[in-house]
Amino acid sequence: MNTAPISRGVLSDQVKDHLLQAILAGHFPPGARIVETRLARELGTSQAPVREALRDLEALGVVEINAYRGARVRHPSKAELLEAYGVRAELESLGARLALPRLTDANLEELAGYVEEMQLAADARDAHREAMADVAFHARVVELSGNRTLARVWRYLEPGSRTYITLAVPGVNPRQVADLHRPILEALRDRDAERAVDAYHRHFDVIKEMFSGRWVDEPQGISSNPSAHGLSVVRSSGPGASAGVAGGRATRSRRRAESRPGRLGQAASREDR
Repeated sequence: MNTAPISRGVLSDQVKDHLLQAILAGHFPPGARIVETRLARELGTSQAPVREALRDLEALGVVEINAYRGARVRHPSKAELLEAYGVRAELESLGARLALPRLTDANLEELAGYVEEMQLAADARDAHREAMADVAFHARVVELSGNRTLARVWRYLEPGSRTYITLAVPGVNPRQVADLHRPILEALRDRDAERAVDAYHRHFDVIKEMFSGRWVDEPQGISSNPSAHGLSVVRSSGPGASAGVAGGRATRSRRRAESRPGRLGQAASREDR
């Protein structure tokens, strides 16, 4: 059997994960150019899997591709972001309702660990670490719903939103964002579906209010050369891996939050040629 197409697909997924992690970490800010040929050279691969990865990220709304200018990180409008948060509120409150009958004490301890990690990261002013714990919390509740359709729809929406939580909005209070998860956790502990739904909607209402007054529809002073931003791409095993908390122990997740530099970091640190 010819396995070349499968291997190529797996490789493009790996490239996509690397790029998504770099964008989520803020190393590629909105408007920054992603150079296909340079990434292919530094990763030791052809341009085909890089091109496929960029197309996948375009489908997720994370990058935009122009035939003459190449790929750049998208800078969505304020209206688009606010719409996304409204949809997330509905999806995740449904996820909470479905998850409640399935929750175990171990699940709740795991979720509490993510909240603790968010609060510690906020106090340390580590926006990337907080964002990773944040998305791990939300992803886990959706996963615990047991509804694969819901999880699939949520995954298509969430990465773009997380991108901009991580890197985009100055002036947002990180501790306030972390603390918004506490009422959700308490409602889940009490097995109170209505309180959980209310807590989710309150969470996203506050986030929307924060972003509404701070998000600028057009990025200012974005260079076409990514190296002007001091980019350094990090390696991670998955979107929520660097925020992983085992058994609610924040010390473990802090160690996991230390990402290892990959070869992509070399690509991001040199001038385009």
